[in-house]
Amino acid sequence: MKLDLLLKNGNIYTMEYEGKKVEALGIKDGKIVFAGTDKAAEDYESRHTVDLGGKALIPGMADSHMHMYAYCQNQTFVNLEHARSIDELVATMSIKAQETPQGNWIKGVNFDQTKFVKNIFPTRHDLDKISTKHPIVVKRCCLHAVVANTSALEITGVGPGYDPGSGGIVEFEEDGYPNGILKEQSTRVFDDIIPDPLLDEAQKRKIMLEVLGHMSSKGVTSIHTYAAKIWQYNEDIDTYRDLDASRELPVRVTVYMDELFNPEKLTDKQKSDPYRLTQFGGYKIFSDGSLGSRSAALYEDYSDAPGEKGFVLYSQDEFTSNVLKAYESGLQPAIHAIGDRALDMTLTAIEQTLEISRSKGMTQKEQTNRLPFRIIHVQMINDSLLERMKKLPVVLDIQPIFLCTDYRWIEDRIGPERAKNAYAWKTLKDAGLIQTGSSDCPVESFDPISGIYASVARADKDGNPPGGYGPEQKLSVYEAVEIFTKNVHYATGQQDFLGTLEVGKFADIVVLDSDPFKSSESDLKDIKVNQTYIAGRRVF
Repeated sequence: MKLDLLLKNGNIYTMEYEGKKVEALGIKDGKIVFAGTDKAAEDYESRHTVDLGGKALIPGMADSHMHMYAYCQNQTFVNLEHARSIDELVATMSIKAQETPQGNWIKGVNFDQTKFVKNIFPTRHDLDKISTKHPIVVKRCCLHAVVANTSALEITGVGPGYDPGSGGIVEFEEDGYPNGILKEQSTRVFDDIIPDPLLDEAQKRKIMLEVLGHMSSKGVTSIHTYAAKIWQYNEDIDTYRDLDASRELPVRVTVYMDELFNPEKLTDKQKSDPYRLTQFGGYKIFSDGSLGSRSAALYEDYSDAPGEKGFVLYSQDEFTSNVLKAYESGLQPAIHAIGDRALDMTLTAIEQTLEISRSKGMTQKEQTNRLPFRIIHVQMINDSLLERMKKLPVVLDIQPIFLCTDYRWIEDRIGPERAKNAYAWKTLKDAGLIQTGSSDCPVESFDPISGIYASVARADKDGNPPGGYGPEQKLSVYEAVEIFTKNVHYATGQQDFLGTLEVGKFADIVVLDSDPFKSSESDLKDIKVNQTYIAGRRVF
């Protein structure tokens, strides 16, 4: 057999189990056909040979939960992630206002008030300092809260006595006028009216190719991207298929929708095709909001806001009905649950869905053969919730990089006792639950090396807090790499084709400039990607 590509003289971590290494990989027709020693590789002839010079290789890395469309939209808005005060936010937005025609909308994204010198939300009065001639909206990094200036409120009709409706929050001043802060479902009043910058197909294609290329440079070979029509994040699989048809798509893309659709029927041949880069995933369902905006649903009050518990978006019956409807349609439910009360509701919905399906004639074997339920975030647990999860067919999509920011305020928000069971990755791992690594981009960076570092160090890039936050919940380097490689593909039922570097699997490979398994904890964050391959084709 003549190989298409031979990679030799490497420290190739197959990720089949901890410590498993080979020296060489042979690739033919997009799949690995040889994994072994350099000596054994001499028996193969290859069209192309790469001497790795002893560099470390791991399987292609993945992001199991992100919003690609949102991130691409954000490339056209004002980025506020570096603002460290309301004054800095105002100054940054003012530059945009000076170059924007009066009357046109101005949107800022990625602000995080917890990083401000004073941890307080801006209000309409702060944004009015930017301009009263432009409608202005800034969106918090979590995507669950916005602040609008007076002009934006007037245009959208958000005034005294405004009813935000079910699932929405509008904050009011003492005189009854909105203060400009809106959360959850209320925020869509702006998303429905602000022009989508990606409606121009040429601009959308340009931005997407730039973003996808950047992903390849970070070793990302697979993403699971989620639509969110509440915020006009309108994922369209045809966009990715068009890029694939022109051989410009450097990343495998699974698209999850937030409305019911007819699931794809893939043949065994299609499933085993390494060059099939796009597919539909399942159905996204929200149960609550975020901790950063205090809209995540908790059993008990927020420690820094007595009387507030966040809220769930549905009654239990409504929520179970939504999950059941998706499941009976043949779709994989993917459920956003951050607070402990929201996780309780989510587990109840899954338990009831399985029970109702069995009562209607679905066998245990049929349920076992279904894709697992996905629970997204799982930021707060307790012993009871953990025991229930262990009995269910679930995969947990976590975002380790969240902790790099959240450690500064999490104990203030939920108190030290509940914080002990927050971001409890080691506890979940030891319970036998499969966790997948992600970023929730644009909430945080999609760079998986940053996620691996966060999983191991539980600290920010400066090493704070010293020793890591809740060090007993640290993952080992192997466990951290595992959640960003092999584990992700259990969520989509592709574990037989992706996630480890074994004979017969797709040749998605990342070459690193240094060995993560021989690096110190602090050095993990500085590892760079040298090369990225997808189905044996070098894309970076």
